[in-house]
Amino acid sequence: MQDFLSSITANPWLRAVGGVLSLILLAWATNAVARRVFLRLVQRVASRTQSTWDDRLVERRVFHKLANVAPALVTYVGIGWALGVGPELLADAPGLDLQATSREGLALAGAILVRRVSLAWVVIVLGTVAGGVLHALNDIYTESYAEAKSHPIKGYLQVVSLVLYVMAGILVVSILADLNPVVFLSGFGAIMAIVMLVFKDTILSLVASIQIMSNNMISLGDWVEMPQANADGDVIDIALHTVKIQNWDKTISSIPTHKFISESFQNWRGMTESGGRRIKRAIHIDMSTIHFLSNEEVAQLSRFEFLHDYLNAKQKELDVANAREGPSEGVVPDQRRLTNVGTFRAYVLHYLHNHPTIHQDLTLLVRQLQPGPQGLPLEIYCFSNDTNWGNYENVQSDIFDHLIATLPEFGLEAFQEPAGSDLKALRPS
Repeated sequence: MQDFLSSITANPWLRAVGGVLSLILLAWATNAVARRVFLRLVQRVASRTQSTWDDRLVERRVFHKLANVAPALVTYVGIGWALGVGPELLADAPGLDLQATSREGLALAGAILVRRVSLAWVVIVLGTVAGGVLHALNDIYTESYAEAKSHPIKGYLQVVSLVLYVMAGILVVSILADLNPVVFLSGFGAIMAIVMLVFKDTILSLVASIQIMSNNMISLGDWVEMPQANADGDVIDIALHTVKIQNWDKTISSIPTHKFISESFQNWRGMTESGGRRIKRAIHIDMSTIHFLSNEEVAQLSRFEFLHDYLNAKQKELDVANAREGPSEGVVPDQRRLTNVGTFRAYVLHYLHNHPTIHQDLTLLVRQLQPGPQGLPLEIYCFSNDTNWGNYENVQSDIFDHLIATLPEFGLEAFQEPAGSDLKALRPS
């Protein structure tokens, strides 16, 4: 065994292979310690503290990203030892010699290349860590300060994040090319002018994609409506240049990605996540059928279980109000009286409150809109607890079937413009 180790030590190639394998094992062990010891310790400390800023850093995986620096630093420091290259050679090396053929030249070139890649990796990791810290800062600001809703800082942080990523990219290229960042930037302006001219659409789409993803504006499966593009359907693909929407007629619309930043669109995801789909429809009541309820009509409507209690309570309320006003002999309009449309509105509200498919935790209104040439609109504003399109339409239809059929019970009629047959009936025979 000792002779075998001696032979490996004496052979520089075998020693280099053994050193590289040892370095890989050491980097792996460092990564394992950083993740299993460092991260667990940080998570345990964050969970026991009363402050929330450390929890936000953990949620944004800032420490997980920072742990990736450990193996890169080990590789950066240990590659010289692994390949048998002294620190003085690495310090005095003029640059990466890709034409080297000797063992010493190859070892030096390999050590320089690995150190550059390791250092570039450290810069990339630190850039992502800085981005995570900015995201966590936005979360902390949003949760801790009441003015966050009216004065958000997310846009400013995104600009800072973009600048940091650009700087990190410049540093990475400078490290890999062994160039001074200042020298690299001197020709960067001319290069970028050409790149922006040639790849204008690509750059617009790239920036739009970053904005869409960072703001979570759209995602696969969302129902998106963009009238100016004649698109109304589900998002089936999000690429760099285009977003594909499968319309309800099964056609597919391909919309440039940057259009979702420069133009308005409607995303129905909030409706799905809320668990309620809005019903907003009006019954237009013929105003000539609106009148005060007579005693006979009150007795007839009292057959409804709910209306029996409602009419009794409402009549007592009106009797008290009219008694307070004093006698008004022969002047009927001075007295408050029950109307058929008001009673019908109370019936509709009670009907919706007891309907099994109406979401009771969301807005529920039965209101009168401004009267017009088509009568008095009585609008139902509520939410179905089933967001499926087909089920929603069935629920809405069933509700209005019942309400329209119930109108004659209250002496009301729905307004309908005269048809040809109506005009024909008025013609003298």
